[in-house]
Amino acid sequence: MSYHAGKPLVWSHYLFDGNFRERVDKVTTPIGQKMYRVGISPDVITVVGVSMAGACGVAIATGNFFTAAVLLALTGLPDALDGAVAKASGRSGPRGAFFDSVSDRLSDGLLFGGAAWYFAGTETPRMAMLPFALFLAASLISYQRAKAESLGFDAKGGIMERAERFIALGFGLLISPLFTAVLWVMLALSTVTVLTRFVKVWRQASAVSPVPPKRRPRPDRSERSERLRARRAARTDSTGGDLRTRARERMAEFRER
Repeated sequence: MSYHAGKPLVWSHYLFDGNFRERVDKVTTPIGQKMYRVGISPDVITVVGVSMAGACGVAIATGNFFTAAVLLALTGLPDALDGAVAKASGRSGPRGAFFDSVSDRLSDGLLFGGAAWYFAGTETPRMAMLPFALFLAASLISYQRAKAESLGFDAKGGIMERAERFIALGFGLLISPLFTAVLWVMLALSTVTVLTRFVKVWRQASAVSPVPPKRRPRPDRSERSERLRARRAARTDSTGGDLRTRARERMAEFRER
C-alpha cells in the first residue's frame, strides 16, 4: 500500500476491477438497456466479440498492428456491453456467465495465438514462446479466481487482469516498435498477479480448519455377540438342511433298488 497526500493509496481502486468498473457500469448500463429494447441478445454480442478477437489475431499475425489495435477496441466493446444487456434483459445467470467466461478464454487464445504466429515468422521464431507464456499466465489468473470463488474464497485483485491486458496490448499495437517490450512487461505483471492471487487464496484456505472424517460408531459387545450367534445359527441350519436332503436322496435310491 502506498501513500499519497497523507492518505493510503489502494492501487486496486485504479484497476478495472476496482472503482473504475463502477464508473464503466454507469455508462454501459443505459446503453445495455437501449440495446435490449431494440432486441439485441447478449449472446449475439458475445459472439461478435469473439469474431472481432479472431480478426484481431489475424491482423497481428500478418503484422498489421494499427488495424489490430482498431479490432482490439472493437473486441473490448462487446465484452463490456454483453453483461449490461444481460442485466437489462433479466437473463443474467449461470448459463450466460459460463458462456461469457468460455468466450473470454477463446478470445485470449486467438489474440495471443496471432502474436505467436507473428513471432514465428520473424528472425527469432523462439520469441513465439512469449505470447504462449502470456496466455498461460492469463489462463492461470482466470482459473484461480473461478476456483477460489467456487470454494467460497476471494481471489480478486492483481495488477494485470483482463481489462489491463487489453489496454497494454492496445498500447503495444499502436506503438509497434515497443510491441515486444510491452509483451515482456505484461508477462512480468501477469506473473506477479498469479503469485499475488495464489498467496491470497492460500492464506484464506489455511485459515479454514479441515473437517475430520466422520467415524462410524462401533457396535457394543452384546450386538457383536448377537451377530456372531445369528451367523453361526444360519450356517448350522444351512449345513443341517443339506445333510437332511442328502440322507433323503440316499433313502429314496435304496428303496428303488
